[in-house]
Amino acid sequence: FLARSRIITAVRRFLDGRGFLEVETPVLQPAAGGAAARPFRTYHNALDRQLYLRIALELYLKRLVIGGYDKVYEIGRIFRNEGVSWKYNPEFTMLESYEAYADYNDVARMVEEMVSSIALHVTGSGIVQFGEHTLDLAPPWHRVTMRDALIEHAGIDFEEFRTRDKLLEELRRRGFDVDPGASWAKLLDEAVSHYVEPKLVQPTFLLDYPVEISPLAKSKPGSPGLVERFEFFIAGFEMGNAYSELNDPIEQRERFETQARLAAAGLEEVETLDEDFLIALEHGMPPAGGLGIGIDRLVMILTGQTSI
Repeated sequence: FLARSRIITAVRRFLDGRGFLEVETPVLQPAAGGAAARPFRTYHNALDRQLYLRIALELYLKRLVIGGYDKVYEIGRIFRNEGVSWKYNPEFTMLESYEAYADYNDVARMVEEMVSSIALHVTGSGIVQFGEHTLDLAPPWHRVTMRDALIEHAGIDFEEFRTRDKLLEELRRRGFDVDPGASWAKLLDEAVSHYVEPKLVQPTFLLDYPVEISPLAKSKPGSPGLVERFEFFIAGFEMGNAYSELNDPIEQRERFETQARLAAAGLEEVETLDEDFLIALEHGMPPAGGLGIGIDRLVMILTGQTSI
């Protein structure tokens, strides 16, 4: 409990020292956007309308970047109406930060420095013990693309299974019990979770995701179908997510509309079209690097706790 308080204080000190401004954004939102997750619904009597508890901080923090605040962050409670396990809780604490004129490479370097410095502050060492694993949090961390990692650990090149039916057939051949109505993106995510994530014990950045599972990230130049995104993993599970932010309002609208079609087809965990955000984006957002880190999972790693 004391370590958690010190960790959050250290996060603030690190970001404040880099010129970031801490802000607060709405918890009750008219559209649950910024992530692909099932929201909690609530009802506002005075406004006579349905609202949602936020599933991410992203779209309101980006509004602030659009408004001229070049470095912002928020540490706040997030709510997702989903499963419970040793690493999932329906409400959890998230750090999100956005920095104008940065990309996902800049964010990766910041993450390495931040997590290692917090570990030194809280534990006195960059080496921590988590279960049977001795973790070295000192930079630089290992970097590998999602495609290369999936080829290495599963022998699956997702570029050879670029349709839903092909990937579904391959996973069934391997004995996966998969939802026949799942999208290509969902099937790929399940394959990565099964084959790759448990192997990422030492701190690792998993880079360059397909656009289908990253509708808010900027396309990677020279790599059709991929975006500049990474997730980072420690001890075999995800700790955070980051990308070079998509700031083209026309492309962003097209991607939201694609997600809306998936929702109409019955898929629940998709991005929600946020018209107000698109209008804000049309006013002009500078290129930016965004980051999300699960504070509770960071506390788990730094304190050796095996349950969130």
